[in-house]
Amino acid sequence: MLTAASSFYPLLSKPSSPHINLIPCPALGDLFSLKKRMVRCCHNLHDDGMQDGHVVLCHEEKLRRRFLLFFSFSSGLLSTYPSYGKTKSKNPYDERRLLEQNKRIQRENNVPEDFPSFIREGFEVKVVAPENYVKRDSGLIYRDFEVGEGDCPKDGQQVTFHYVGYNESGRRIDSTYLQGSPAKIRMGTNALIPGFEEGIRDMRPGGKRRIIVPPELGPPVGPSTFFSSKQFEVFDVELLNVKDCQRRTIGFYSDVVCN
Repeated sequence: MLTAASSFYPLLSKPSSPHINLIPCPALGDLFSLKKRMVRCCHNLHDDGMQDGHVVLCHEEKLRRRFLLFFSFSSGLLSTYPSYGKTKSKNPYDERRLLEQNKRIQRENNVPEDFPSFIREGFEVKVVAPENYVKRDSGLIYRDFEVGEGDCPKDGQQVTFHYVGYNESGRRIDSTYLQGSPAKIRMGTNALIPGFEEGIRDMRPGGKRRIIVPPELGPPVGPSTFFSSKQFEVFDVELLNVKDCQRRTIGFYSDVVCN
């Protein structure tokens, strides 16, 4: 005699040993129902119609409790952690490649000797310069080729100088030599960009210096200015002379005369 369970599981219809075989309930119904169902499975039939088998109770309440227990346990194990943004690590190979690329462009622009190189990666720029360059706390970098003689310029005095300006790729952006006349500026009047004025403030007449101006000490940027983006600027400066200046007033006219 075969039960309903044996029709679903033919491999269990004729057991080869008297061990207990647990058969899953073919109809569980709703997991959250409190109704109990019972399936009676018999393995062997013996004397007087006695059934030697085992009864398997499919208790839906027990399954519901197991489900809730598993859910609470798994949600405790699989706790969420705060996410962190990935930080891009700098690759030395990329830095070498960018450095060689910058040097190649500078050679094409015929930069002067011992010109600094720049490794630009987005808005981050690393300056690569020989050891004879000096870096100040403000970020200004310079190198003296000739020191010169005399006193350093002070606020109110007029300085006369030649200069050649370069960008990071070594392209020349301005030159008083090509203009045919030196520049004349009074110190302390905000007529120069902060980095340039800081760079020539401790020069002496006859001195020659290369100044590397960082973006924070450079010129303002924008469509109305000559500079379209924040970059390092390099200036080769030759200080010619320093003159004292006095204010002269004639009637309603007033000007500054530098001797």
